Parts: sequence; structure tokens; C-alpha cells
Amino acid sequence: MLKNDYITIAEASERWGLSQRQVQHLCTLGSVEGAVKFGRAWMIPKDAKKPIDGRTKAARAEHDADMPLPRKTPFLYMTDLYHTPGTADSVGESLSYNHEAQVLFEAEVAYSRGEIDKVYESANYLLGKHSGFYAVLSAGMLLAMCAIWKGDINMWRNAKVHIAEAPAKNDYDRDTMQLAISAVDIMLYNVESFPKWFQMGCFEPLHEDAYPAAKVYYAKFLYAVAYSVATGVLKVPGAEGLYVMSSVPYALEPLICWARERKTVMSEIYLRLTCAAVYHHHGNDKEAIRHIDRAIALALPDKFYGVLSEYCRTVGNLIEMRLKPVDEAAWSEVSRLFKVYGEGWSRLSSKITGRYIIPKLSAQNREVARLAAFKLSDAEIAERTNMSISGVKQAIRIIKQKSGLERSQFAAIL
Repeated sequence: MLKNDYITIAEASERWGLSQRQVQHLCTLGSVEGAVKFGRAWMIPKDAKKPIDGRTKAARAEHDADMPLPRKTPFLYMTDLYHTPGTADSVGESLSYNHEAQVLFEAEVAYSRGEIDKVYESANYLLGKHSGFYAVLSAGMLLAMCAIWKGDINMWRNAKVHIAEAPAKNDYDRDTMQLAISAVDIMLYNVESFPKWFQMGCFEPLHEDAYPAAKVYYAKFLYAVAYSVATGVLKVPGAEGLYVMSSVPYALEPLICWARERKTVMSEIYLRLTCAAVYHHHGNDKEAIRHIDRAIALALPDKFYGVLSEYCRTVGNLIEMRLKPVDEAAWSEVSRLFKVYGEGWSRLSSKITGRYIIPKLSAQNREVARLAAFKLSDAEIAERTNMSISGVKQAIRIIKQKSGLERSQFAAIL
């Protein structure tokens, strides 16, 4: 459309008998069909119809339970619907005009808080209603995320079946479905199923509403590839060791700036924590802490302790070091959730990969095992961990005894 085909917020406000603030809110929710944002201003097609007030009986009669979600993406909470820390619950309440959207958004918020039983119930509710494409896709992914926390391989397999059976209507939907399957696999560091277009950082086959989530999973993809290369699990011609890991932030830092500019809070939290893990792995804890501090500041207002707990495994003790002095009670809850998540993840990963994952290595020994998997020498590990060389050797012996593996195989137990 040309610019002349649009009207402003003020013009729509006068035409529909609504306040400008109401019209702007409806545009943000995706309730005004065809509305687009130019810079900071919304422009509305001249022929756009006034959205029906979802609170009225007439609206509920006209819109059934399968009405489209306000964003075309499997993850509503990563979009600009949630753009201000501390408002997650109020955003959920604002979606009352669309029951499926409200259930889904609140389930995603519950996941971020580590309330896994609530997530499980909501996912099964959406699947039982035979909801629309994005709702089914989202519910399947949430079920897979529950399976990790519970270490349940049958739940994991069923979740992938639900995703594959989502009612796709076109190639556009099928590309999104393929990415959803890959996003589930990446939870266990499996990078093989991502489509080639996604591996190149191309998101054009997806609706732009899905970009925030796609960027999060692209960051996880880059991290997992770099990790696999650094540990020798994945062979890439011309690439080896931690050099690949050190180059990943050059791709992730612009994604973080994009998320911050778009005010997609949840995607920014995930991107920062993933980038922190990358920095930590190649020994740059100063930059890792910069991102962890910002992620904590964004996560605390809505008590997103579940998200923070997911990353305790990949950033060592940095979350404890930065969170405990700020909010000891919050750290206590994150620590509790990490134990649940760590045991579930280890159990499920062991079942799927056929490798024995040790869930109860001490934090220090896990760090030693990780650095040894990166092919660092005892002296280099001692320098990175502030341990003595004899302490490193003792840790290596303990890891070997608990895993039954040689040093060259440590990547399999992490």
C-alpha cells in the first residue's frame, strides 16, 4: 500500500469513537488488521474495521475459541506484547478477549517462573481443544520443555508428534513447523535438524512476528555448534578449539541490540544469557557478567527464576555470584529450580543420546570437565579456575571414576 492508503491513530480514534490510547493498544495487540508501524507511529489501512470489544457478549459469540492468536508465532511472550519488565501478569490479563492467547501466554510466563505443573496442564488443555496452528505448535513445544524438567522421554516424544501434527495450511506454516521441531532438538544440543535457510541466519520463510523467537533459537544454534566444535564432537573443516566460540559474540551482540530496541524483553533475556555462556566458555567472564547482570535486572521484576536456572549449567557459578548479593531469596529459588532442571535434563539427555550424563558433579568438577573437554591443559584449567594443578588432577580423577570415561570423552557427560 501507499502512504495515502493509511490513516493515523488520531483519525482512527475519531472514526471509531475510541481514545487514541485505546487504538494504539489495539494495534499493539494485533487486533487491527493490516496496521503497520513506521518508526514510532502506527498507520492503519483506510478500510480497516473497528475491532470488536472482546469483553462483550456479542464479541464472545462472534469469536470462537479458535480465533487467531494476536501474533503469528509459537511464542507470544517473546514478542512485543511483553515489552516492560514487571508487567507479565497484566499482559496476560489484557489478552482476556482471546482465551487461547491468554492461556498460552500465561503458560509461557509460568514456564519462565519454573511452574512446570501449570505449564503441563495448559499445554494439554490447548492440545485437547484441537486449537489453531500456532497454539498447537506452542503447546507441543511447551510439552517438550516440560519433558526436560521431568526427564520424561515419552512426554518428549509425544510433544514432537503433536508439533508434527499441527494443522499447517501452507508452506509458510510448514517452515515454521520445521523450525519448531529443530528448536525442541536444540534443547539437548542437537543442531542437525535445523533447515539450511535457518542455519544461514535467514528468517524470511517465517512471519516477522516469529523473528524474536527465531533470533533466540539462532543464538542457541550458534552456541551449540561452537560448543560441539570446541569439544571435538562436530568436525568442521578449518575450525577447531575455542577459536570458533570466541567469534560467536560478533553475531549475538547485534541480536541483543535489536531485541533491546524492539523491547522484546524475553528474547533479550535469553539472548543475553546465551551470549554470557559463550563468553564464559572462552574465558571472558567480564563480558559474561555484563550480560548476566542485565538479564537478572530484566528477569527479577516478574520472578523469571526458571529461565535463570536453565543457564546455571552453562555459566558456572556466575549467576549465583551476581544474583545472591542482590536478592538472596531469589537465588535460593533459582538454585532449587536448577537442581530440578539439571536432574531432568541429564536424565532425558542420557535416554535420548545413549550417553551417561552425570547430574551430580560439583560445580567445580563440572567446570574442570568442561575445560578438559575443550582440550585445555591442566595448567590452563588451573589458571582459569584458580585451582592448583594438583587440585585439577584430583578433579580429573574424580570425574573419570564417576563417569567411567577417559579425559578425551568428557564432552559426552556434560
